[in-house]
Amino acid sequence: MRVTISGPIGSGKSTSGKILADKLGCKFFSGGFFFREKAKQMGMSLEDFGKYAEKHPEIDREIDEMNLELLRKEDNIVLESRLAGWISKRNNIPAFRVYIDAAFYIRKERVKNRGDLSGEEEIIKRENSERKRYMEFYSIDSEDTSIYDLIISSDALSAEQVADEIYARIREREK
Repeated sequence: MRVTISGPIGSGKSTSGKILADKLGCKFFSGGFFFREKAKQMGMSLEDFGKYAEKHPEIDREIDEMNLELLRKEDNIVLESRLAGWISKRNNIPAFRVYIDAAFYIRKERVKNRGDLSGEEEIIKRENSERKRYMEFYSIDSEDTSIYDLIISSDALSAEQVADEIYARIREREK
């Protein structure tokens, strides 16, 4: 079972993904973790690293190649990343593709609480940078949800409830 989880910053991808991986008995990997680690290694803020990545496509390509290899090698995986669904789709790797969304004001509060980005302006800049890079490097509109098997809003749901809904849909599909 391969599950990809995509969505915007602060939508609950990682938290729900970890819970889902436990329910399914799968390994969990986060593309966002890889990106944050790279930024940390280079001594850059996420915003600065995003700007750097705009001029250095090898950053995204390296992380996306890591995600692709994980999808190819692992049969039991939950992979969370903005492009995980697109990577599996474009490479004909069977996966249950999930897109988690949430209203901006909710995402902003979640991000603020985890200390990742400090505010609305940083989130907008990072999302714009990512959209620009994905379109420029891969011709992917990260807001195009047409490839997903399930689109779910986490606005009024806990991470556990989101994971439960995904789990139920996966089990339904297996019948």
